[in-house]
Amino acid sequence: MLEKYKYVFVPIITLLVCQTLKFIIESVMTRKFTWGRLFNGSGGMPSSHASFSVSLMMMIGLNLGFDSVEFAVALVFAFIVCYDAMGLRMESGKQAEAINKIFDEIFEKDKFTKLKEKLGHKPQEVLVGIILGSLSALFFTYFI
Repeated sequence: MLEKYKYVFVPIITLLVCQTLKFIIESVMTRKFTWGRLFNGSGGMPSSHASFSVSLMMMIGLNLGFDSVEFAVALVFAFIVCYDAMGLRMESGKQAEAINKIFDEIFEKDKFTKLKEKLGHKPQEVLVGIILGSLSALFFTYFI
């Protein structure tokens, strides 16, 4: 069954592993369980978006060939996802932080819902996501 649906299962398994790692890393750093990190993939170490898209790209490359049309499409997709995580989403998070500060100064803190600030990734978070996605694809291709 895994063989038939490997292009779906491997990225999903990779995403779950990444979210678990993110939960563990953040819980250790804050010294408290951050249960929300298991379900919220935005921001933090490692990038679940990068690991998810790169695992699919590498699965396609390893199984269909790095010269296949499918790999080229997945490569472009993974590049856009990784670029977006470091660029647009990172800037959106900075804007949310600034807006939250402005609202804190103008209004009482309980009068509005704060905007989510952890949206994007630092380059090293994306790099670790890329490595995790690649290792996951290698593992599932050669050992499972």
